[in-house]
Amino acid sequence: MGSGRTVAGQTVTGRTVAVFGAYGHTGRFVVAELVERGFVPVLAGRDADKLKALAHETGLEARVASVDDPDSLDRALAGAAAVINCAGPFASTTAPVIEAALRATIPYLDVAAELEANIDTFAHFADRAREAGAVIVPAMAFFGGLGDLLATAAMGEWTQADEAHIAYGLSSWHPTAGTRLSGAVSRERRGERRMRFANGQREYRTDAPPTLTWRFPEPMGPQPVIGEFTMADVVTVPSHLPIPDVTTYMTVQAVRDIAAPDTPAPTAADESGRSDQTFLIDAVVRSGGAERRAVARGQDIYAVTAPLVVEALDRVLTGRTRTVGVAAAGEIFDAPDFLRALSPHVTLELLP
Repeated sequence: MGSGRTVAGQTVTGRTVAVFGAYGHTGRFVVAELVERGFVPVLAGRDADKLKALAHETGLEARVASVDDPDSLDRALAGAAAVINCAGPFASTTAPVIEAALRATIPYLDVAAELEANIDTFAHFADRAREAGAVIVPAMAFFGGLGDLLATAAMGEWTQADEAHIAYGLSSWHPTAGTRLSGAVSRERRGERRMRFANGQREYRTDAPPTLTWRFPEPMGPQPVIGEFTMADVVTVPSHLPIPDVTTYMTVQAVRDIAAPDTPAPTAADESGRSDQTFLIDAVVRSGGAERRAVARGQDIYAVTAPLVVEALDRVLTGRTRTVGVAAAGEIFDAPDFLRALSPHVTLELLP
């Protein structure tokens, strides 16, 4: 990492990382993962009381910052080698925090699952980031990042494919308050429409998505799923892979859980704070009559986001990247190598 450099009068050691939204459910997992891997998180966010409580709990520095106050964001990022945005709804936070990262000339990563927020990031910052040689990695999370890595790994040496399917098998889905708020913001922006990626473009539809059976690998086996249950993968995958049809699926029970207003938030089932939720992601790419598959298994979709985004951060800061600008996980990182590095948090299978 070297001895450090100077940015805005602050010494950057390469280990100090600003975490915006550090006190949120996912943010706390990210902070813990950063500490575990030898980074020094700077806690940042809008709620002074929650920041103070987390600072007291962790012994880490806290800096109050608001997306409505660019100067406060600059102070929050001063001396940091990078920033991780964990604060939803991301429709409100991504642009201001990216702007602050560009001013500070540091990499930006977020864990946004919101379709519209990710679309906006690619649309509004791709040219500026590329010209500046900046690194912006959106959706570096369970939704968007992990699915994109799996689809990219499944492609192997293929340079194009006809279609990609990413099916999510969740044992349950107890949404956080942030997930519910982000979902409400997305629905407000889309209205009654749903989005899918077909024929090489985003399409908006008002009909109900199909229900079908997806044959997950054993021991999960066949499960009823909602087809075209569109997640961030339909933004990240087509951003760099020439696949004209990208479809995501979600198990029916998980959709029922997240749709029910009385489904409780996740609760800790072990000392790390993970819930007992398990997941299986089945990513399939098809070209002609050939099919390839990458499968990932693990526990707690919120908790697993932490090793995902922190592994990405480490690779960005150590130069293990393939491009600059706004880039999805599978474009900027070596997908198979990245996925193997997630062990033991994620169990990976690559099937021809």
